[in-house]
Amino acid sequence: MGVSETMRAVRIAKHGGPEVLELMEVAVPSPRAGEVLVRVSAVALNNTDLWTREGAYGRPGDPKALSGWRGPIGFPRIQGADVAGRVVAVGADVDGGLVGRRVVVDPAIYDTEGPDANPVGLMGSERDGGYAEYVTAPAVRVHDVTESPLTDEQLATLPTAYGTALGMIERGRLGDGETVLVSGASGGVGLALIQIARARGARVLAISSGSKIDAVREAGAHDVVDRAQDVAGQIRDAAPEGIDVALDVVAGDLVSECLPLLREGGRWVVAGALGGFDVTFDVRRLYLHNAQLIGSAMHTPTHFGLLMDLARQAGIQPVVASTFPLDQAARAQEELARREHVGKIVLRP
Repeated sequence: MGVSETMRAVRIAKHGGPEVLELMEVAVPSPRAGEVLVRVSAVALNNTDLWTREGAYGRPGDPKALSGWRGPIGFPRIQGADVAGRVVAVGADVDGGLVGRRVVVDPAIYDTEGPDANPVGLMGSERDGGYAEYVTAPAVRVHDVTESPLTDEQLATLPTAYGTALGMIERGRLGDGETVLVSGASGGVGLALIQIARARGARVLAISSGSKIDAVREAGAHDVVDRAQDVAGQIRDAAPEGIDVALDVVAGDLVSECLPLLREGGRWVVAGALGGFDVTFDVRRLYLHNAQLIGSAMHTPTHFGLLMDLARQAGIQPVVASTFPLDQAARAQEELARREHVGKIVLRP
């Protein structure tokens, strides 16, 4: 498999709107020792792409600072965390048998080598990503999914959305027969949460609105609460015994209004702040009921391995909302920002 010397890539050279995304001809990166070179078949978009591009993550002590996921990012940067493709070359100390295999890349940059390491960076933010024809990745982060019945587009939807969802479910210790509340249910993470929670035998209560409610039901939610109505009241009606686990990417007022609906020993897992990052709640509702408020950023290597097992068995069925060619990355990000779609938006380099 010949690899050309240059490739098309979409880069950002500064923070800003969709106009900072530039299609360039750049050198194909060389895999260093311990790395592989992947020809990108499909790369999925995430909110992370928008927030990294805008510099919306803030910094400790300065929530309004322009910043990437974990601090200032180096420019120019090729965006894109979620890559499915084929290995076309390997660096020193890497098994050549990987060449030609269909793979999904774990985009997390971890703090240690261990199986329970914490993600402290992300491909497409802290290192170059998959808005390109080729990308390098550490060989240990490349998972062989050659046998998976899922399409390349479906595989590309998995790393960030499903990885984040599986991390939330594992950290929240969701068990068979428990009642789970999923917020932001029509988004990439929300749909992933519904599918995985159903597969775990949970009863799924989802929050969504308007035209998306049917799609959320189709994804497997047992009950859907309309975000435009009295949310806490609807949850009480649907789950009079209370909620065992809340899997929340919205935060904001939802936490203060619905934390009291947790059962004894309930867990509220937060992995996003779509509804606002400034949260107030009655702390007595937390400690008097042995509740836990858990932060969850992405996944561990162990979680990602579980996700790849699901992918090989097609234990999940990712929804692809639309696909765009690489040169329409800005249009794809604009569609993502409108939040009118259900499922994941994918680029095809």
